[in-house]
Amino acid sequence: MVSSTKTLFGVAALATTVLGHGYVIDPPARKPGPAMAAACGQQMFNNQNSDIYGNIQGELQVARNQADFDASKCNVWQCKGFQLADSPAQNVQSFRPGQVVPMTVEIRAPHEGTANVSIVSTASNTVIGSGPLISWDVYASNAAPIPADQTKFDVTIPEDIGGQCAQPGDCVLQWYWDARSIDQTYEACVDFVVGGGGGGGDGQAPAPSSPPPVASPTAPLPTSSASPTASSATSSAAPTPTAAPQDPVGGGSGSGDGSVPESFTLDTFIAWLRTKAGGNNARRHARQLM
Repeated sequence: MVSSTKTLFGVAALATTVLGHGYVIDPPARKPGPAMAAACGQQMFNNQNSDIYGNIQGELQVARNQADFDASKCNVWQCKGFQLADSPAQNVQSFRPGQVVPMTVEIRAPHEGTANVSIVSTASNTVIGSGPLISWDVYASNAAPIPADQTKFDVTIPEDIGGQCAQPGDCVLQWYWDARSIDQTYEACVDFVVGGGGGGGDGQAPAPSSPPPVASPTAPLPTSSASPTASSATSSAAPTPTAAPQDPVGGGSGSGDGSVPESFTLDTFIAWLRTKAGGNNARRHARQLM
């Protein structure tokens, strides 16, 4: 019975050590998977898969019980040993230089320490640039409520990051919380690539704001899907304008609509009558009027 009690206390102590208290939930960070199990061992995978919020020291305690643990393969101090190969393609973010990236961290239990977010080169496991993108000298203290800006905050992708993070796996956006008060360290890594500047939030070039070019004037016009019937075309079409009537006299000052000219000679009057009466009757009418 005493032995069983000691065992239970030992398990409880181990659980207290390994159960985690913080992780990045947005953007989506790396998670344990088959590639991590292959690199770090099945027991360490099981440990983190059951509680992704766990700390690195807890992982190392598990590793001591693994005969097959290879520190060089696992690289536990980089992203807690979590591997790019376990990240779905859609979780690899696309940023542009100068882009502001909102981040959300979930802290399940506070432990005072320091923290920062940095861009880390995975090849050298070193911070790129002049230092952290954001940092806290006092982080997640259990002496007071956790400030809102320690769980929701923004970081800005450096303008001079260049081609250092062009391919998935080149770099990670690393959240690092070192709770010295309890000797526990928490990490989370967001995979990303950096594209050209001036794009949208996804790092891609922006869609053109101008309308697409119109067809060449020589190109045939598109054919209507349905031609109007003759009756509808006739009723809806504008009336065809007719030519203006000509002055029957030619050079006279009449209105041009067939009315009697304002001034005329006998000959011009006869010409006018011809337009009204026709034929030789015009001269006869003219003589009757004289």
